[in-house]
Amino acid sequence: MARKTGNRPTTLLDVANAVGVYPEAAFHFVRDGLEYSARETHGPMTPPQFLVAQYMSNESIDLVEVMERMENGSLDPMVAAAVKQAGGSESLNRNVSGEELCWAFREYARRRWGLLAKLVLGRWNIKTTEDFGRIVFALVDHEFMQKESHDTMADFVAVYDFDHAFRKSFQIGDSSD
Repeated sequence: MARKTGNRPTTLLDVANAVGVYPEAAFHFVRDGLEYSARETHGPMTPPQFLVAQYMSNESIDLVEVMERMENGSLDPMVAAAVKQAGGSESLNRNVSGEELCWAFREYARRRWGLLAKLVLGRWNIKTTEDFGRIVFALVDHEFMQKESHDTMADFVAVYDFDHAFRKSFQIGDSSD
């Protein structure tokens, strides 16, 4: 996935190189983990939601701007129809809080790597929930993700202790998850 942002990084590898702390794989994990979190929290994205999300991404705007364009009649008619079909702005808001994201990243990592989750994340320099926040906000800053006005880095501070979350509390569950 690439973004057209002038002199800004255009790929996740470019973002990883710009940040200089985490490898590209960490950025892919966080991006995929965000999709996992939104799906777990809000359910699968419907075709109208997907169309509006694509429009927002292409235009580099948030949901507030979409609704303003709809109100003043400047929203693409196909997108306006998708907003109505989706049920309006409430059904389009798939935001997940920083704390919810941290717990989703934990679950996603545990599902992917089991007992090795903490080790894999550690090899990528992800050792605290703040590291998740730094990656998320790097993705926001480089226009790979959007945030709402109330989303801050503080939402990612000390959400859980990695050692406890990945080692001491790990339980082997039903493999059908």
